[in-house]
Amino acid sequence: MSDSFLPVSAHLTPAAGALLFLGLILASSILADVVASRTRLPRISLLVMVGLGVAVVQQLVLGQAEAAPLDGLGEPLIQLALVMVAFLLGGELTLERLRTTGPLILIVSLAVIGVGALLVGVGLAALGFPLAVAVSLAAISVATDPAAVSETVHESGDTRLRARLLLGIVAIDDGWGILAFGLAMALLGWWLSGDGQAALALAGWEVGGAVLLGTAIGLPAAWLTGRLRPGEPTQVEALALILLLAGLSSWLEVSALLAAMLAGALVANLSRHHTRSFNEIEHIEWPFLVFFFVLSGASVDLRHLGDALWPMLAYIVLRLAGRYLGGVLGVRLARVRQAELPRDIGLALTPQAGVAMGMALLAAERFPQHGALLLSAVVGSTLVFEMIGPLLVRRVLR
Repeated sequence: MSDSFLPVSAHLTPAAGALLFLGLILASSILADVVASRTRLPRISLLVMVGLGVAVVQQLVLGQAEAAPLDGLGEPLIQLALVMVAFLLGGELTLERLRTTGPLILIVSLAVIGVGALLVGVGLAALGFPLAVAVSLAAISVATDPAAVSETVHESGDTRLRARLLLGIVAIDDGWGILAFGLAMALLGWWLSGDGQAALALAGWEVGGAVLLGTAIGLPAAWLTGRLRPGEPTQVEALALILLLAGLSSWLEVSALLAAMLAGALVANLSRHHTRSFNEIEHIEWPFLVFFFVLSGASVDLRHLGDALWPMLAYIVLRLAGRYLGGVLGVRLARVRQAELPRDIGLALTPQAGVAMGMALLAAERFPQHGALLLSAVVGSTLVFEMIGPLLVRRVLR
Protein backbone atom coordinates (compact mmCIF):
# COMPACT_ATOMS: atom_id res chain seq x y z
CA MET A 1 0.00 0.00 0.00
CA SER A 2 1.29 3.43 -0.89
CA ASP A 3 2.30 5.81 1.89
CA SER A 4 -0.15 8.37 0.49
CA PHE A 5 -3.03 6.23 1.70
CA LEU A 6 -1.78 6.03 5.29
CA PRO A 7 -4.13 7.95 7.64
CA VAL A 8 -1.30 9.00 9.98
CA SER A 9 1.63 11.15 8.95
CA ALA A 10 5.05 10.38 10.38
CA HIS A 11 5.76 14.12 10.54
CA LEU A 12 4.51 15.95 13.64
CA THR A 13 3.45 19.49 12.73
CA PRO A 14 4.17 22.38 15.15
CA ALA A 15 0.45 22.83 15.80
CA ALA A 16 -0.04 19.15 16.62
CA GLY A 17 3.08 19.17 18.81
CA ALA A 18 1.87 22.21 20.76
CA LEU A 19 -1.56 20.65 21.32
CA LEU A 20 -0.01 17.37 22.46
CA PHE A 21 2.33 19.21 24.84
CA LEU A 22 -0.55 21.22 26.35
CA GLY A 23 -2.54 18.02 26.81
CA LEU A 24 0.40 16.32 28.52
CA ILE A 25 0.85 19.31 30.85
CA LEU A 26 -2.80 19.15 31.95
CA ALA A 27 -2.58 15.36 32.33
CA SER A 28 0.50 15.80 34.54
CA SER A 29 -1.51 18.14 36.79
CA ILE A 30 -4.01 15.32 37.43
CA LEU A 31 -1.14 13.05 38.42
CA ALA A 32 0.28 15.82 40.62
CA ASP A 33 -3.08 16.14 42.41
CA VAL A 34 -3.09 12.40 43.13
CA VAL A 35 0.50 12.41 44.42
CA ALA A 36 -0.12 15.56 46.49
CA SER A 37 -3.21 14.06 48.15
CA ARG A 38 -1.31 10.90 49.13
CA THR A 39 2.04 12.40 50.13
CA ARG A 40 0.99 15.91 51.32
CA LEU A 41 3.63 17.39 49.02
CA PRO A 42 2.63 20.80 47.60
CA ARG A 43 1.15 20.29 44.15
CA ILE A 44 2.70 23.54 42.97
CA SER A 45 6.14 22.12 43.73
CA LEU A 46 5.23 18.94 41.89
CA LEU A 47 4.17 20.91 38.80
CA VAL A 48 7.40 22.92 38.85
CA MET A 49 9.30 19.62 39.09
CA VAL A 50 7.42 18.41 35.99
CA GLY A 51 8.62 21.57 34.22
CA LEU A 52 12.19 20.92 35.34
CA GLY A 53 11.84 17.42 33.89
CA VAL A 54 10.81 18.99 30.58
CA ALA A 55 13.90 21.23 30.77
CA VAL A 56 16.14 18.20 31.36
CA VAL A 57 14.72 16.37 28.33
CA GLN A 58 14.83 19.40 26.08
CA GLN A 59 18.20 20.84 27.09
CA LEU A 60 20.24 17.79 28.07
CA VAL A 61 18.72 14.93 26.08
CA LEU A 62 17.65 16.73 22.89
CA GLY A 63 20.41 19.35 23.11
CA GLN A 64 18.04 22.29 22.46
CA ALA A 65 19.63 24.69 24.94
CA GLU A 66 18.22 27.83 23.36
CA ALA A 67 14.73 26.53 22.55
CA ALA A 68 11.77 27.50 24.72
CA PRO A 69 8.83 25.15 25.34
CA LEU A 70 5.91 25.87 22.98
CA ASP A 71 8.07 28.55 21.30
CA GLY A 72 5.90 31.70 21.03
CA LEU A 73 2.83 30.19 22.71
CA GLY A 74 4.35 29.90 26.17
CA GLU A 75 4.71 33.66 26.79
CA PRO A 76 1.01 34.57 26.26
CA LEU A 77 -0.09 31.64 28.47
CA ILE A 78 2.19 32.83 31.27
CA GLN A 79 1.00 36.43 30.78
CA LEU A 80 -2.65 35.39 31.00
CA ALA A 81 -2.06 33.43 34.21
CA LEU A 82 -0.27 36.39 35.84
CA VAL A 83 -3.00 38.85 34.82
CA MET A 84 -5.67 36.52 36.25
CA VAL A 85 -3.82 36.28 39.56
CA ALA A 86 -3.30 40.06 39.76
CA PHE A 87 -6.96 40.77 38.88
CA LEU A 88 -8.17 38.39 41.60
CA LEU A 89 -5.75 39.94 44.11
CA GLY A 90 -7.13 43.37 43.28
CA GLY A 91 -10.58 42.03 44.13
CA GLU A 92 -9.37 41.37 47.68
CA LEU A 93 -8.52 45.05 48.21
CA THR A 94 -12.01 46.32 49.04
CA LEU A 95 -12.49 49.28 51.38
CA GLU A 96 -14.80 47.19 53.52
CA ARG A 97 -12.21 44.47 53.90
CA LEU A 98 -9.43 46.91 54.71
CA ARG A 99 -11.65 48.52 57.38
CA THR A 100 -12.50 45.18 58.98
CA THR A 101 -8.92 43.89 58.98
CA GLY A 102 -7.92 46.79 61.16
CA PRO A 103 -4.63 48.55 61.71
CA LEU A 104 -2.97 45.51 63.33
CA ILE A 105 -2.80 43.62 60.02
CA LEU A 106 -1.47 46.65 58.15
CA ILE A 107 1.20 47.34 60.77
CA VAL A 108 2.48 43.76 60.95
CA SER A 109 2.32 43.14 57.19
CA LEU A 110 4.13 46.38 56.31
CA ALA A 111 6.78 45.70 58.95
CA VAL A 112 7.40 42.17 57.66
CA ILE A 113 7.63 43.12 53.98
CA GLY A 114 9.57 46.34 54.66
CA VAL A 115 12.26 44.77 56.85
CA GLY A 116 12.35 41.65 54.68
CA ALA A 117 12.82 43.48 51.39
CA LEU A 118 15.40 45.83 52.88
CA LEU A 119 17.44 42.98 54.37
CA VAL A 120 17.36 40.94 51.15
CA GLY A 121 18.31 43.90 48.95
CA VAL A 122 21.07 45.28 51.17
CA GLY A 123 22.35 41.80 52.02
CA LEU A 124 22.67 40.68 48.40
CA ALA A 125 24.26 43.99 47.38
CA ALA A 126 26.76 43.68 50.25
CA LEU A 127 27.62 40.16 49.08
CA GLY A 128 28.62 41.60 45.72
CA PHE A 129 25.65 40.71 43.53
CA PRO A 130 24.68 43.15 40.75
CA LEU A 131 22.21 45.88 41.68
CA ALA A 132 19.59 44.53 39.24
CA VAL A 133 19.74 41.09 40.90
CA ALA A 134 19.66 42.49 44.46
CA VAL A 135 16.73 44.85 43.88
CA SER A 136 14.76 42.32 41.81
CA LEU A 137 15.08 39.60 44.45
CA ALA A 138 14.26 42.14 47.19
CA ALA A 139 11.00 43.01 45.43
CA ILE A 140 10.23 39.35 44.70
CA SER A 141 10.80 38.47 48.38
CA VAL A 142 7.68 40.45 49.36
CA ALA A 143 5.28 37.95 47.76
CA THR A 144 3.72 35.16 49.85
CA ASP A 145 1.75 32.06 48.90
CA PRO A 146 -1.68 32.70 50.49
CA ALA A 147 -2.99 29.23 49.63
CA ALA A 148 -0.29 27.40 51.60
CA VAL A 149 -0.69 29.64 54.67
CA SER A 150 -4.51 29.58 54.63
CA GLU A 151 -4.64 25.82 54.12
CA THR A 152 -2.31 25.16 57.05
CA VAL A 153 -4.20 27.55 59.36
CA HIS A 154 -7.56 25.97 58.49
CA GLU A 155 -6.14 22.48 59.01
CA SER A 156 -4.97 23.45 62.50
CA GLY A 157 -8.43 24.69 63.52
CA ASP A 158 -6.77 27.59 65.37
CA THR A 159 -9.04 30.63 65.89
CA ARG A 160 -6.75 32.72 68.11
CA LEU A 161 -5.58 36.22 67.24
CA ARG A 162 -2.38 34.94 65.61
CA ALA A 163 -4.35 32.70 63.20
CA ARG A 164 -6.79 35.48 62.26
CA LEU A 165 -3.87 37.87 61.81
CA LEU A 166 -2.10 35.49 59.42
CA LEU A 167 -5.25 35.02 57.33
CA GLY A 168 -5.71 38.78 57.10
CA ILE A 169 -2.08 39.41 56.10
CA VAL A 170 -1.93 36.82 53.32
CA ALA A 171 -5.15 38.24 51.84
CA ILE A 172 -3.35 41.50 51.00
CA ASP A 173 0.32 40.46 51.03
CA ASP A 174 0.64 39.69 47.33
CA GLY A 175 -1.04 43.02 46.59
CA TRP A 176 1.82 44.77 48.39
CA GLY A 177 4.22 42.53 46.45
CA ILE A 178 2.85 43.56 43.06
CA LEU A 179 3.00 47.24 44.01
CA ALA A 180 6.56 46.90 45.31
CA PHE A 181 7.69 44.95 42.24
CA GLY A 182 6.13 47.39 39.76
CA LEU A 183 7.74 50.38 41.44
CA ALA A 184 11.10 48.61 41.88
CA MET A 185 11.30 47.66 38.18
CA ALA A 186 10.45 51.19 37.09
CA LEU A 187 12.97 52.81 39.45
CA LEU A 188 15.63 50.24 38.65
CA GLY A 189 15.25 50.89 34.93
CA TRP A 190 15.66 54.61 35.59
CA TRP A 191 18.70 54.15 37.84
CA LEU A 192 20.59 51.80 35.52
CA SER A 193 19.93 53.81 32.37
CA GLY A 194 22.55 56.18 31.05
CA ASP A 195 19.90 58.66 29.87
CA GLY A 196 18.28 59.78 33.11
CA GLN A 197 15.48 61.88 31.63
CA ALA A 198 14.35 59.29 29.08
CA ALA A 199 14.53 56.48 31.64
CA LEU A 200 12.54 58.49 34.18
CA ALA A 201 9.89 59.14 31.54
CA LEU A 202 9.73 55.42 30.71
CA ALA A 203 9.50 54.51 34.40
CA GLY A 204 6.73 57.06 34.91
CA TRP A 205 4.86 55.71 31.89
CA GLU A 206 5.22 52.10 33.08
CA VAL A 207 3.52 52.93 36.40
CA GLY A 208 1.30 55.82 35.29
CA GLY A 209 0.27 54.03 32.09
CA ALA A 210 -0.68 50.99 34.16
CA VAL A 211 -2.90 53.20 36.33
CA LEU A 212 -4.55 54.71 33.24
CA LEU A 213 -5.06 51.30 31.62
CA GLY A 214 -6.43 49.73 34.81
CA THR A 215 -8.84 52.63 35.20
CA ALA A 216 -9.90 52.55 31.53
CA ILE A 217 -10.68 48.83 31.77
CA GLY A 218 -11.88 48.70 35.38
CA LEU A 219 -14.49 51.49 35.31
CA PRO A 220 -16.51 50.15 32.34
CA ALA A 221 -16.14 46.63 33.74
CA ALA A 222 -17.54 47.77 37.10
CA TRP A 223 -20.54 49.32 35.31
CA LEU A 224 -21.10 46.25 33.11
CA THR A 225 -20.68 43.61 35.82
CA GLY A 226 -24.04 42.50 37.13
CA ARG A 227 -25.97 43.87 34.15
CA LEU A 228 -25.40 40.63 32.25
CA ARG A 229 -27.26 37.54 33.34
CA PRO A 230 -25.17 34.90 35.17
CA GLY A 231 -23.70 32.10 33.09
CA GLU A 232 -22.05 32.26 29.69
CA PRO A 233 -22.30 36.08 29.16
CA THR A 234 -20.54 36.71 32.48
CA GLN A 235 -17.84 34.19 31.57
CA VAL A 236 -17.28 35.96 28.25
CA GLU A 237 -17.09 39.28 30.10
CA ALA A 238 -14.47 37.90 32.49
CA LEU A 239 -12.37 36.46 29.65
CA ALA A 240 -12.62 39.73 27.71
CA LEU A 241 -11.30 41.66 30.73
CA ILE A 242 -8.30 39.38 31.13
CA LEU A 243 -7.42 39.30 27.43
CA LEU A 244 -7.76 43.08 27.07
CA LEU A 245 -5.60 43.73 30.13
CA ALA A 246 -2.91 41.28 29.01
CA GLY A 247 -2.86 42.42 25.38
CA LEU A 248 -3.04 46.17 25.94
CA SER A 249 -0.44 46.18 28.73
CA SER A 250 1.97 44.26 26.48
CA TRP A 251 1.29 46.58 23.53
CA LEU A 252 1.55 49.80 25.58
CA GLU A 253 4.56 48.48 27.55
CA VAL A 254 3.07 49.16 30.98
CA SER A 255 3.01 46.97 34.09
CA ALA A 256 0.41 44.25 33.48
CA LEU A 257 0.34 43.30 37.17
CA LEU A 258 -0.39 46.85 38.37
CA ALA A 259 -3.03 47.43 35.67
CA ALA A 260 -4.83 44.16 36.40
CA MET A 261 -4.74 44.68 40.17
CA LEU A 262 -6.16 48.20 39.86
CA ALA A 263 -8.91 47.00 37.50
CA GLY A 264 -9.82 44.25 39.95
CA ALA A 265 -9.91 46.70 42.86
CA LEU A 266 -12.19 49.07 40.92
CA VAL A 267 -14.60 46.29 40.00
CA ALA A 268 -14.66 45.01 43.59
CA ASN A 269 -15.29 48.43 45.11
CA LEU A 270 -17.68 49.96 42.55
CA SER A 271 -19.89 47.05 41.45
CA ARG A 272 -22.62 45.55 43.62
CA HIS A 273 -22.40 42.23 41.75
CA HIS A 274 -18.62 42.11 41.47
CA THR A 275 -18.36 38.52 42.72
CA ARG A 276 -19.74 37.19 39.43
CA SER A 277 -16.70 38.13 37.34
CA PHE A 278 -14.26 37.00 40.00
CA ASN A 279 -16.04 33.67 40.38
CA GLU A 280 -15.94 33.07 36.62
CA ILE A 281 -12.20 33.80 36.52
CA GLU A 282 -11.60 31.48 39.49
CA HIS A 283 -13.42 28.71 37.61
CA ILE A 284 -11.07 28.92 34.62
CA GLU A 285 -7.89 30.03 36.42
CA TRP A 286 -6.39 26.67 37.40
CA PRO A 287 -5.62 25.29 33.89
CA PHE A 288 -3.71 28.49 33.10
CA LEU A 289 -1.83 28.24 36.41
CA VAL A 290 -0.91 24.65 35.54
CA PHE A 291 0.62 25.88 32.27
CA PHE A 292 2.32 28.69 34.18
CA PHE A 293 3.99 26.49 36.83
CA VAL A 294 5.13 23.82 34.37
CA LEU A 295 6.43 26.36 31.84
CA SER A 296 8.20 28.29 34.64
CA GLY A 297 10.11 25.13 35.59
CA ALA A 298 10.79 24.35 31.92
CA SER A 299 12.20 27.87 31.39
CA VAL A 300 15.10 27.29 33.80
CA ASP A 301 18.45 27.28 32.00
CA LEU A 302 20.17 24.18 33.40
CA ARG A 303 23.57 25.39 32.21
CA HIS A 304 23.46 28.21 34.79
CA LEU A 305 21.94 26.14 37.60
CA GLY A 306 25.29 25.81 39.37
CA ASP A 307 25.90 29.56 39.13
CA ALA A 308 22.51 30.21 40.77
CA LEU A 309 23.18 27.98 43.80
CA TRP A 310 25.03 30.63 45.81
CA PRO A 311 22.53 33.49 45.19
CA MET A 312 19.66 31.06 45.86
CA LEU A 313 21.09 30.05 49.26
CA ALA A 314 21.83 33.69 50.14
CA TYR A 315 18.28 34.69 49.13
CA ILE A 316 16.72 31.91 51.24
CA VAL A 317 18.73 32.80 54.37
CA LEU A 318 18.21 36.56 54.01
CA ARG A 319 14.47 36.20 53.34
CA LEU A 320 13.99 33.95 56.38
CA ALA A 321 15.96 36.40 58.55
CA GLY A 322 13.98 39.34 57.15
CA ARG A 323 10.64 37.65 57.82
CA TYR A 324 11.64 36.88 61.41
CA LEU A 325 12.98 40.37 62.19
CA GLY A 326 10.03 42.02 60.44
CA GLY A 327 7.61 40.00 62.57
CA VAL A 328 9.45 41.01 65.74
CA LEU A 329 9.28 44.69 64.75
CA GLY A 330 5.63 44.43 63.73
CA VAL A 331 4.58 42.93 67.07
CA ARG A 332 6.47 45.65 68.93
CA LEU A 333 4.97 48.45 66.82
CA ALA A 334 1.45 47.11 67.21
CA ARG A 335 1.57 47.39 71.03
CA VAL A 336 -1.80 45.65 71.14
CA ARG A 337 -2.26 42.31 72.88
CA GLN A 338 1.38 41.45 72.32
CA ALA A 339 1.08 38.51 74.68
CA GLU A 340 -1.12 36.77 72.12
CA LEU A 341 1.30 37.28 69.22
CA PRO A 342 4.52 35.23 68.97
CA ARG A 343 7.74 37.05 68.12
CA ASP A 344 8.41 34.68 65.21
CA ILE A 345 5.06 35.31 63.50
CA GLY A 346 6.89 36.55 60.38
CA LEU A 347 8.22 33.03 59.73
CA ALA A 348 4.64 31.90 59.11
CA LEU A 349 4.68 34.12 56.00
CA THR A 350 7.54 32.14 54.42
CA PRO A 351 5.65 30.13 51.71
CA GLN A 352 6.17 31.56 48.24
CA ALA A 353 4.83 30.35 44.91
CA GLY A 354 3.16 31.64 41.75
CA VAL A 355 3.38 35.42 42.09
CA ALA A 356 7.09 35.21 42.96
CA MET A 357 7.86 33.07 39.91
CA GLY A 358 5.82 35.41 37.73
CA MET A 359 7.85 38.35 38.98
CA ALA A 360 11.05 36.41 38.28
CA LEU A 361 9.94 35.80 34.68
CA LEU A 362 9.15 39.49 34.21
CA ALA A 363 12.47 40.53 35.78
CA ALA A 364 14.29 38.06 33.51
CA GLU A 365 12.67 39.71 30.48
CA ARG A 366 13.64 43.17 31.74
CA PHE A 367 17.26 42.21 32.53
CA PRO A 368 18.12 39.35 30.15
CA GLN A 369 21.78 39.39 31.15
CA HIS A 370 20.72 38.26 34.64
CA GLY A 371 17.63 36.33 33.54
CA ALA A 372 19.00 32.79 33.92
CA LEU A 373 20.35 33.53 37.40
CA LEU A 374 17.15 35.22 38.62
CA LEU A 375 14.83 32.52 37.30
CA SER A 376 16.94 29.63 38.59
CA ALA A 377 17.33 31.21 42.04
CA VAL A 378 13.61 31.95 42.43
CA VAL A 379 12.41 28.58 41.13
CA GLY A 380 14.84 26.73 43.40
CA SER A 381 14.00 28.84 46.47
CA THR A 382 10.26 28.48 45.74
CA LEU A 383 10.58 24.71 45.99
CA VAL A 384 12.36 25.12 49.34
CA PHE A 385 9.85 27.67 50.71
CA GLU A 386 6.87 25.56 49.63
CA MET A 387 8.33 22.55 51.47
CA ILE A 388 9.35 24.24 54.73
CA GLY A 389 6.67 26.96 54.76
CA PRO A 390 3.77 24.86 56.15
CA LEU A 391 6.09 23.49 58.86
CA LEU A 392 6.94 27.03 59.96
CA VAL A 393 3.26 28.02 59.97
CA ARG A 394 2.47 25.09 62.29
CA ARG A 395 5.41 26.05 64.54
CA VAL A 396 4.11 29.63 64.89
CA LEU A 397 0.57 28.44 65.62
CA ARG A 398 1.88 26.12 68.34
